[in-house]
Amino acid sequence: MQEKIKFEMEFPIQSSPQLLYQYISTPSGLSEWFADNVNSRGELFTFIWNDSEEKAKLLSKKSGERIKFRWMVDEDEPYYFEIRIQVDEITKDVSIIITDFIDEDEVEEAKMLWENQISDLKQVLGSA
Repeated sequence: MQEKIKFEMEFPIQSSPQLLYQYISTPSGLSEWFADNVNSRGELFTFIWNDSEEKAKLLSKKSGERIKFRWMVDEDEPYYFEIRIQVDEITKDVSIIITDFIDEDEVEEAKMLWENQISDLKQVLGSA
C-alpha cells in the first residue's frame, strides 16, 4: 500500500477560539460546515455527505484547542486528521491549522476540499 504524505494548511479566521472550538468538536458544530450530518456515539463519529457516510474515531481532543480523528478505513494505519486552533500571542489573531494525510497524487484535491470546508466554516461564523 502506498504511503500517505502529511500536509498542513493554515487558515486565518475571525472568531473567538471558544466559539470556534464548538464548531470543530461537536457533532452539531461539525454538521454546520464539515458534513451534511454528524452523529457521535462515544468516540465514534459518523460523517454523512449526500449518500455516503464515513466513520472516524476520536483520537484526542484538548478543550478550546484541537481535535484529532482517524478514519475507520485507516484504523490500522498511523494516519489521522487534526483541526487545531492557534492564537498568536502578540496579535491575538486566530487561525485554524489542518493536518491531514493523503495519497501523493491526491494532495491538490485534498487541499481544495479543505479550502472549501474552511470557507463554509467562515460563512457559518460570519467571518467570510
